[in-house]
Amino acid sequence: MTIAGSIILIMLGAILTWAVEFDLAGLDINVVGLVLMLGGLVGLGFGIYRISVTRRAVGPIDEPVHRHEIYEEPEPRRTTVYEERRHYDEPPL
Repeated sequence: MTIAGSIILIMLGAILTWAVEFDLAGLDINVVGLVLMLGGLVGLGFGIYRISVTRRAVGPIDEPVHRHEIYEEPEPRRTTVYEERRHYDEPPL
């Protein structure tokens, strides 16, 4: 039962207990409302407990996770170097 479902049960039980003036033979609406409210309270307590336990629980980490990544080295770039030879007797460019 979710927390929202529990709150709905509590509200429905409160309506049946205090707002409904209906009588059935062999059935007391006030008692049905009280039972619904108690069931909603138990469900609400269980839902809150379940949330608090699941947020605290952290599983042990046995081994670190190893990723198997394939790294391919790129082909080396070929660079061409052009050298310009200058003679000292030539004028500068």
